[in-house]
Amino acid sequence: MQATIRYTLMRLVLFAAVFGLLYLAGARSLLLLGLAILISGVLSYFLLMSQRTAMSSAISRKVTGFRERLNAGARAEDDE
Repeated sequence: MQATIRYTLMRLVLFAAVFGLLYLAGARSLLLLGLAILISGVLSYFLLMSQRTAMSSAISRKVTGFRERLNAGARAEDDE
């Protein structure tokens, strides 16, 4: 959960920074929003790769644990 929160906050900070820079550069309205989303998305792909990998690993571990508990419960139910 911590890795997901960290990644999300870093994405928001990156978006806000790009938004601010574009605003100072003179972009306004939908152009400002669209460019900020596009540019921050591309930058986050490269700059936040390690955080994204950590988040993905954490989510994968949680899903695997959930599946194991679910399968164990199903096996116990079948044994009855």
